[in-house]
Amino acid sequence: MRSAEPGYQTKQTQVAIRGTDNLLIRSLLDRQQYADPHGEATAAGFSEANWPLFGVLWPSGLQLAAHMASRLLVSGERVLEIGCGLALASLVCHRRGMDVTASDAHPLALHFLMDNVALNELPPLTYRHGDWAAEISEPVHNRHPAVQGRFDLIMGSDVLYERDVYGHLAGFIARHAMPCAEVLIVDPNRGNRSPFIKRMSALGFSLTESTLDTPEADGLPYRGRLLRFLRPASMHA
Repeated sequence: MRSAEPGYQTKQTQVAIRGTDNLLIRSLLDRQQYADPHGEATAAGFSEANWPLFGVLWPSGLQLAAHMASRLLVSGERVLEIGCGLALASLVCHRRGMDVTASDAHPLALHFLMDNVALNELPPLTYRHGDWAAEISEPVHNRHPAVQGRFDLIMGSDVLYERDVYGHLAGFIARHAMPCAEVLIVDPNRGNRSPFIKRMSALGFSLTESTLDTPEADGLPYRGRLLRFLRPASMHA
């Protein structure tokens, strides 16, 4: 089913996730969509080229969602998804009863998240604005509260898509990770992985790296890695 929105089109799809029930997801119709009538995306650093990336399904997002569908539940654990986009992993965690917060820097991420929570008949899911490059002293985002506090588990999928010369992502993770924390990153073998790993090591995180080659639930192949960081000795080790 397709629907028209001011400046962009969307669709609803039954998304198969390995190891759990399908999710009904509203996403952008394709990667050609763009609308920024009030200049919010431009102000947040999104160009016409990268504006739609938050709102489409990505293979790494499916892989992270599948991993979280089978991960052992930990009582009292606080979970943060960074660069959530359509937040498949957060929705899976939320459906399992986990204390999860989804975050992204795109001005429409919350709008789509609220729609998808409702489509799957779930209770409200916590969302926070998460801009890795924002200075700590900058004021709270003018529309949504910023990520605050610390989390036991921080997760993300395909977040190493561009060079991070100043190490903003690793710094953001370190600021919001508990002293004993776990970080899970699903990466489709992008070239920016090595510098990120070095920065995480310098911040006190140890790495266990595993190959991901299990096809997605729809049978499509996947090639990537699961990066599991611990600081310094997490209860999940």
